[in-house]
Amino acid sequence: MSCIFCSIDKSNILLSNSKAFVIGDKYPQSRGHVLIIPFRHYENYFDSGKDELEAMNELIFKMKEQTDLKYSPKAYNININAGKESGQIIMHAHIHLIPRY
Repeated sequence: MSCIFCSIDKSNILLSNSKAFVIGDKYPQSRGHVLIIPFRHYENYFDSGKDELEAMNELIFKMKEQTDLKYSPKAYNININAGKESGQIIMHAHIHLIPRY
């Protein structure tokens, strides 16, 4: 079974660093909804290494800055579904950054 995040078209990447990347959510809950995804394939957020957590956190803050400038949201949700029972659909760890208006 192939992973949609592992085979992402590189032209869809909005921002990246050595351990993670950002793409727009395919079914956004609001304007500017993005996903922060580690390059390494693993299912559960709690299996992230320290370096991956730092890299994803760096991208969250960078995307917040860009989204603030572009859309001026009033607030944000940061959402992590860790496991099928939590609502995780794509079994590759990822974080949602969702602007709220």
